[in-house]
Amino acid sequence: MQIIQIYIFDIGGVMRKNKKGLVLFDLDSTLIEEETIDELAKLVGVEEEVKKITKDAMNGKIDFEESLRKRVALLKGLPIDSVKELVSKLKITKGAREAIEELKNRGYVVGVISGGFNIVTERIKKDLNLDYAYSNELIVKDEKLTGEVRGRVMSPTAKGEILEEIARRENIDLKDTVVVGDGANDIGMFKKAGFRIAFCAKEVLKKNADVVIDRRDLREILKYVK
Repeated sequence: MQIIQIYIFDIGGVMRKNKKGLVLFDLDSTLIEEETIDELAKLVGVEEEVKKITKDAMNGKIDFEESLRKRVALLKGLPIDSVKELVSKLKITKGAREAIEELKNRGYVVGVISGGFNIVTERIKKDLNLDYAYSNELIVKDEKLTGEVRGRVMSPTAKGEILEEIARRENIDLKDTVVVGDGANDIGMFKKAGFRIAFCAKEVLKKNADVVIDRRDLREILKYVK
């Protein structure tokens, strides 16, 4: 991947280097170990049903938006306090902290785009010092999930569109963008990015990748993102 450095002036007139590039991660089974919605399903006794829909979605057998709405509908009535407690226990993937710290040291803008939920991405953004976090929102009424979801990360093209949006905002050429993901709903951003890493991924995504990493340690990406 060719690296371009551009000099721009900030408001104070001091010359500074533009960011080296952009790296965007998927969330579930990428930046964190779990599939959040599968873990939530355990709390309401619909784990097997939700896991089957999740698997079909990640393998590209069912439209992601349709699958998401179906799965969230099964969570109706779950207390938001139970959701928050579960979110606090989700495990960050081995090597994620070190990888992101090093990427930022190398001058990259780093973010997460998830078809999951902002209650998780906001925690991860804070924990990992990310620059951007995009995801969807679980609807809550009377302190319980309504079984509905809203947000912009549900269509097949959403992740790619957001990647382009961030790149424009940061004045980064698309050829200097890197994406890391594991499932079919990452294909949208894989089609737009300059360099694509499939991390412990489904076969449908590996076919669209420049690099496939099967070792579950995110520090492995540092070998390819200089």
